[in-house]
Amino acid sequence: MISQGRPERGGDRPNNNLLRRLSEKDFSLIEPYLSAEHAIDDELLYNPGDDVDVVHFPCDASLASYLVSNEDGRDVETVLVGREGAVGGIVSLGYLPAYTRITVKFGGPFVRLGVSKLDAAKTASVSLRNVFARYADCLLAQMFQSTACNAIHTIEQRTAKWILSAMERTDGDNIVPLTHEQLSTLLGVGRSYASRVIQTFKAEQIVETRRGSIVVRDPARLKLRACLCNESVKNHFEEVLRGVYPTEAVTSS
Repeated sequence: MISQGRPERGGDRPNNNLLRRLSEKDFSLIEPYLSAEHAIDDELLYNPGDDVDVVHFPCDASLASYLVSNEDGRDVETVLVGREGAVGGIVSLGYLPAYTRITVKFGGPFVRLGVSKLDAAKTASVSLRNVFARYADCLLAQMFQSTACNAIHTIEQRTAKWILSAMERTDGDNIVPLTHEQLSTLLGVGRSYASRVIQTFKAEQIVETRRGSIVVRDPARLKLRACLCNESVKNHFEEVLRGVYPTEAVTSS
């Protein structure tokens, strides 16, 4: 990551909904230890076995993803994390080894916080600890839903779901900087399968493709082709941590 120094003080908080969800008192416990960074696409944050000593908060349209390696050498992405959350050391006390590979999916601004500083803030504030525990529950729900989705839904349904999921987190006028190769990793299939589905959507004028991106021309029809996994995750976020999911407004408590 390219260091950008401290986030500006006295102005808006970093554009991360989890940080914006904190009360002024809770945010003040971690604000002095936040550092702004700029990440690039596919940048590695953690490998399996690495000590997790930093929490990374994606901001704006940045995305991180969890990847699980398989014995055949392929990586399968299980969860996308955007400005609704964070990756690394969310609930652990002390340094623990990473289980999965965590990478930057879409580059852009991130905010970093040392795990030790977050743990100290949790010890000092029950309400801050509660917010992060609730987010951990939402992240676990995403993982459960992803497991079920991979088991029962078609490649076409999952393709539509992943495009919508990325679109919700990027706010790019329906432009998702997603390549066929990246999409195939999200789906856990060969590139040819992902390309075939995209060609079908193109023929139906649901999407167009540009170099390195997918343009969603008809979000309503794309949503009809998707499974309901995104909606299930969103509903759980709204029950557990209202206002933090990317499509919802959030204000500090």
